[in-house]
Amino acid sequence: MTGFVESFVPARLGAGFRWLLASAWVTNLGDGVAAAAGPLLVASLTPNAFLVSLAALLRWAPPLVFGLWAGVLSDRLERRRIVMVADGVRAVVLAVLVACLAAGVLSAAGALAGLGLLATAEVFADNTVATLTPMLVGRDDLVVANARLQTGFITLNQLVGPPVGAALFAAGRVWPFVAEAVLVVAGVLLVWRIVLPAPGRVPRSGGVGRDIVEGFRWTVRHAAVRTLALTILVFNVTFGAAWSVLVLYAARRLGLGAVGFGLLTTVSAVGGLVGTAMYGWLTRRVSLGNVMRAGLVIETLTHLVLAVTRSPWVASVVFFVFGAHAFVWGTTSVTVRQRAVPEHLQGRVGSVNTVCTYGGLVAGSVVGGVLADRFGLAAPFWFAFAGSAVFVVVLWRELTRIAHADEGVAVA
Repeated sequence: MTGFVESFVPARLGAGFRWLLASAWVTNLGDGVAAAAGPLLVASLTPNAFLVSLAALLRWAPPLVFGLWAGVLSDRLERRRIVMVADGVRAVVLAVLVACLAAGVLSAAGALAGLGLLATAEVFADNTVATLTPMLVGRDDLVVANARLQTGFITLNQLVGPPVGAALFAAGRVWPFVAEAVLVVAGVLLVWRIVLPAPGRVPRSGGVGRDIVEGFRWTVRHAAVRTLALTILVFNVTFGAAWSVLVLYAARRLGLGAVGFGLLTTVSAVGGLVGTAMYGWLTRRVSLGNVMRAGLVIETLTHLVLAVTRSPWVASVVFFVFGAHAFVWGTTSVTVRQRAVPEHLQGRVGSVNTVCTYGGLVAGSVVGGVLADRFGLAAPFWFAFAGSAVFVVVLWRELTRIAHADEGVAVA
């Protein structure tokens, strides 16, 4: 057992990172449970389709609304405490939800309010966790550290958590929220064990607005990070356009039912696990810049194949490859940003990327819905392919420099 732990989370990463990783994995499991249980709870309290749809919206809106504020906070205050407070708030909200459910007094509006508060607190916790990693791990080990964090997200948040949440909900509406509360409290206790180095922050004066502007200004002026943020924005517009109609695409073009649609998501997550297994081998042989370059080509071709195929088997292969790409891209992009950004700006620059991520997804979902309604379900995928292809061609040369490839390949 000790040998496995050493090979998976080497001692050189430090005890602090091991506590952070354990906390992230535990809370990721809780988030996965909530991803399934939250919409099921609202649907059990009201037949109103609009109210049920708000459960999904409340998971997307908080990063857009509060992401920049979370970035400022994590650059101003002690970061470990922010995570503890944010997760502590989540535990309190969950306790209230459990009490109201047990008493039979929870309404649909109350459930939505609770889910919104949980998602908002999660924004502050997640943004700050991303700033803790470069404080605990050396620059050359950021690749493997972020890979381990992403492994937990894919395994526990996407694969294990949702079916566990659905099963617990079937046993009783209160149980998934009891489980999430226990997991969140465990996450707080694990983060409490972390000892951070002296922060070495740059003293600042002025308001929150000035801090936000400083984060945007630094991002715009740094060529590699600017290109990374722009890439995330554009590719999430195209991704959001295609994936916004995915459930209809699976049913009408691929002929899959609800179970088949769920299997596509599972296949993608399994692809992500394969990506975790091969990531170290890949980054020992290929520069991070070229890894990202290849990933964007894969994503572009994903949209093309899905636009032309009607075969569920072909689509399954595409989703598997896309899942591996999504893990590799996510891990690499976070590592690139953490290496480039000064410690005192990590929170704000990270929040700019959060806004680009969710802003692109929201804008893309609107575009995808309009295109599908007017031109058919393949139209959003054609749009995604064309937009991605144009962007890759225009910025092909810049993409080799985005990860500072001239500094050498990281040891993973």
